Amino acid sequence: MGDIINITDLKDMLKKTGEIYADRPAYKIREEEGKYRIISHKEVRQMIDGLGTALIDLGLKGKRIAVIGPNRYEWEIAYLAITCGTGVVVPLDKSLPENELKRLIERSEVEAIFYSKEYEKTLVNMVLHGIGKLKHLISMDTSEHEKGIYSQLELIEKGKKLIADGNREFLDSKIDPEKMNIMLFTSGTTSESKVVALCHRNLCSNLMDIGAVLDIDSSDRILSFLPLHHVFECTVGFLFSLYRGCQTSFCDGMRHIMDNLNEYQITFAAFVPAIYETAYRNIMKKLEKEGKLEKMQALMKEHENDSMEEKKKIFKDIYDMFGGHVKLFISGAAALDKNVEYAFRSWGINLCQGYGLTETSPVVGVETNTEFRVGSIGKALPHVQAKIVDADSEGMGELAVKGPNVMLGYFQNEEATKEAIQDEWFYTGDLAKIDKDGYIFICGRKKSVIVLKNGKNIFPEEMEHLVNRIEGVKESFIFGKSNKGDKDDIKIYVKVVYDKDIVKQAYKVETEEEIYKAINNKIKEINKTMPLYKSIRGLILSQEPLIKTTTSKIKRQEEIKTIEKQYF
Repeated sequence: MGDIINITDLKDMLKKTGEIYADRPAYKIREEEGKYRIISHKEVRQMIDGLGTALIDLGLKGKRIAVIGPNRYEWEIAYLAITCGTGVVVPLDKSLPENELKRLIERSEVEAIFYSKEYEKTLVNMVLHGIGKLKHLISMDTSEHEKGIYSQLELIEKGKKLIADGNREFLDSKIDPEKMNIMLFTSGTTSESKVVALCHRNLCSNLMDIGAVLDIDSSDRILSFLPLHHVFECTVGFLFSLYRGCQTSFCDGMRHIMDNLNEYQITFAAFVPAIYETAYRNIMKKLEKEGKLEKMQALMKEHENDSMEEKKKIFKDIYDMFGGHVKLFISGAAALDKNVEYAFRSWGINLCQGYGLTETSPVVGVETNTEFRVGSIGKALPHVQAKIVDADSEGMGELAVKGPNVMLGYFQNEEATKEAIQDEWFYTGDLAKIDKDGYIFICGRKKSVIVLKNGKNIFPEEMEHLVNRIEGVKESFIFGKSNKGDKDDIKIYVKVVYDKDIVKQAYKVETEEEIYKAINNKIKEINKTMPLYKSIRGLILSQEPLIKTTTSKIKRQEEIKTIEKQYF
């Protein structure tokens, strides 16, 4: 965990850590097969200074500037050049459809945008038609200024020259750590996206707290996979890497995760649960095929109290599948299957569950290699307080949190801010329990809970975990359907997205009717393990993926609307 470097703002962070880690590699980028470019921490800070100076020279001091594109070092340089002395950064979701992208650019009143080439046509059209305040387009992909479009690379060099000639506007700019510097659109899983206003104090308090609990230092190599516009990857992957002096490499995509873990000898990464759950299923299936599953499970049980180093040796074949260097994996954005967490730890891989929200910059709590409880999201970070509000007889209620990481509020939305923050406590909208040792257990979203006629609560996420374990099931969605004759009489349905080839092979079936029967039989088996009121009464089969945010959260309201339209 090492010493915590106290920082007041991101500019302060870059200065203090830049002096310590100047010659350490900050990025390792593959330029072609077998050839890599190494960018040092010193070079990163010089690029940020150059770009920030050029942006102020363009007249963008105090303005809002957006960034959109896949994970790449240019995205990160742009973000810091904006926040550390130029203006307000607006990170945008790279998966936005064109109409939504235009709408968010208008809503946030950005005057400039950094982008990768796939967005050029849309953005040029916006400028030509005078949509919003957008004036300056800055490409991450071109090497020189052309057709009214700036090159990020050229701006960096121009800024460096301005600095050499004595321009210190960016270098000497002062940061107010309490002022909004980051505007983030929430993913809008249950409602219209809101704009979260964050300041430097929010992010820096989170960086210091994460540094206090996670065993990550300048020798670590990070794989960036989750989208950078999302505050989880932005804080835990990108900013934390620079704060700790680590080396970052960028993932080539979901199919390449295992290859990239090996290629870059990754020691730390954060993924969504689906990545770990898929890897777990593939490993278990392979062992079963080879007739080694029972022996493996017995070994896991026998050695569950061994040290992680001993487990790495015993389960070397599995440990090496993940590159052979992993020190810590973090799972975030949704609940992780307990069996998966247990298995990874049994194999000598520290898989820790974390929890946070855009509004909390984002981390509220995280397990560590020494403090974990399977199924929990660990304890609250050192400067974060957590409490349960309106707890029921079992100690479950809404999770509220307080700390320097809690947002300034929802931008230009006083009503939503007052509803979310009461007496400095942020109401998360998640139902949870906190045990006697301070471990937090998330039960589900308050808004997605299904309340039955008898007053019993059903948490869709909990039941979806059980359904997702069925062989051939890719994902599932639990929802309640009212009886036409009695609106209070709610029956539980499940929509199952399945893999046709796996289902056919696993259950020796061919027709749609046989597939339905095979999966329905598995649902009936799940019903036998649960109280009667939780029984799943209806099944919908689909091969189309569920509607999700870019961080793989199900857009529950949109999914229900689609189901109503298609099936009822």
